[in-house]
Amino acid sequence: MTANATYRIAHAAVALVALGTASIALAPAASADDLIVRYDQSQLLRVSRPIAEIIIGNPSIADITVQATNMLVVTGKTFGTTNVIVLDADRNVIQDQRIVVIRDPARQVSIYKGTKRETYSCAPACNPALVAGDDSKYFGEVKGGFESKTKFSDAAAESGGGSN
Repeated sequence: MTANATYRIAHAAVALVALGTASIALAPAASADDLIVRYDQSQLLRVSRPIAEIIIGNPSIADITVQATNMLVVTGKTFGTTNVIVLDADRNVIQDQRIVVIRDPARQVSIYKGTKRETYSCAPACNPALVAGDDSKYFGEVKGGFESKTKFSDAAAESGGGSN
């Protein structure tokens, strides 16, 4: 296939995605050895020996915290693929694990308006969701609503207020 033909196919695929009539995956498929983490959710990763140090390939994709001497909590921060390298006290590799952060397709719906996307979390009812890559205006409005709700809740908790 020529470079020009490849460009035309890619351009057509992007156009179909923009119109909301197709979706494409550009990342390589996950393998059986990968740790699959859903966006904004966490998974436990157990290792065979006590952990002394962790190295995250791309911390913007996944956040990792040590939960116990041999257990990590991996949280998906944005879509993509990264890895974690876990070292023991002697700096030996305990585990080198690929992490793939995916969308939860069973619970999210994306609406495309031309090239603009809005995402909703639909479990059990559809509500706006904050998802990287959504239209900036929509994202800002949803974020503002979430921040207002959090401030309201924090103020009520600080004042000892509750429902009547």
